[in-house]
Amino acid sequence: MLTRIGTVTVQVTDQDKALEFYTSKLGFEKRQDSPMGPGQRWIEVAPRGAQTRVLLYKATPQEPGDTSFEQAKRKIGQPTGMVMETDSILETFATLKANGVTIVEEPKHQPYGWWGAFADQDGNSYGVHQ
Repeated sequence: MLTRIGTVTVQVTDQDKALEFYTSKLGFEKRQDSPMGPGQRWIEVAPRGAQTRVLLYKATPQEPGDTSFEQAKRKIGQPTGMVMETDSILETFATLKANGVTIVEEPKHQPYGWWGAFADQDGNSYGVHQ
């Protein structure tokens, strides 16, 4: 029986820059950083206390992490389809802005709650819900 979501993958161009962004600007903790292959590492980050981790994956022709290297590269700078939850969206966005994070959509009250969006160092975007 499936019990939880473990890791979701985000394609990045530079793993060091991505790790710096996710830990310094978003406040995530580094859960794993292990060698994986030539020019690659297995880097997982997550919000403190979260079960689901984000894998910061750098595709190579030998290990694209997708159907092809070209397909993996096309995913960079696109919406991730992931939604992060917060208990205070206005405070969260104030912190993101203070940390220099690109805001894609300012928080706004919707019929389903508060919603906004931000992007990482490569332009991969995330929704934020309260």
